[in-house]
Amino acid sequence: MENVILNNGVKMPLLGYGTYLLRDGSECEQAVLNALTIGYRLIDTAAVYCNEESVGRAIKKSNVKREEIFVTTKFLPADIGYEKAKQAFEVSLKKLGLDYIDLYLIHLPQGDVNSSWTAMEELYREGKVRAIGVSNFTLNQIQNLQKQQSLIPAVNQVETHPFSQKTEMQKALKSQGIQLESWAPFAQGKNKLFNNELLKVLSSKYNKTIAQVVLRWLIQKEVVAIPKSANVKRMNENFNVFDFELSADDMATIKSLDKGSGLIYSV
Repeated sequence: MENVILNNGVKMPLLGYGTYLLRDGSECEQAVLNALTIGYRLIDTAAVYCNEESVGRAIKKSNVKREEIFVTTKFLPADIGYEKAKQAFEVSLKKLGLDYIDLYLIHLPQGDVNSSWTAMEELYREGKVRAIGVSNFTLNQIQNLQKQQSLIPAVNQVETHPFSQKTEMQKALKSQGIQLESWAPFAQGKNKLFNNELLKVLSSKYNKTIAQVVLRWLIQKEVVAIPKSANVKRMNENFNVFDFELSADDMATIKSLDKGSGLIYSV
């Protein structure tokens, strides 16, 4: 597994397993257990996914050492604010059945994010979280947060895929020591990604699936990716992306697909 080093020295896997739309229950638990068995070590969840308990049970059943697993969760806009953020964290921690969270994120930039960030900084200093960050924030929103707080976010998790590459955002984040993480690496199937002619050519050239080509592209760009699938075959395929490398020309080919969609600066 390849990793990135966050701005506080914490190591984060470049490839993880997303649990969005996997509702609490046996299906989610088994999917996460399968992911850990395959070799995934980054597991991404959120309070709004309503599956933290299943994720926690899978982690316990996996017999993988806790320190080898990087767990991310996020809290809702309804829990924005100092006290609510603290309470939301304790609820998530209990549901996951863990002693600490590796990465805790503000899920959306709504409401009193500054008070929430103050609470998160305290959780970080108390050792309850190893890193803190944000999700779906624009550059302006991150800059506004930084003006009033002492800790720089370790991560910004935003929609990132071949049709919305966030190149400008990634460059600006990197200059500030903030890691870009991709949700929806496959564009949620939009723009007919899996039937794209350019990606089909690359898939054939490398004898890999289009999904594998996209994940390899993100990894080479040093963007953390968290694909989600409950299908074991596809989970294995998504993980099998460390045995090939895209050429500079092929990276440029994928770059040409960028439609520039998605917020970067706007509030």
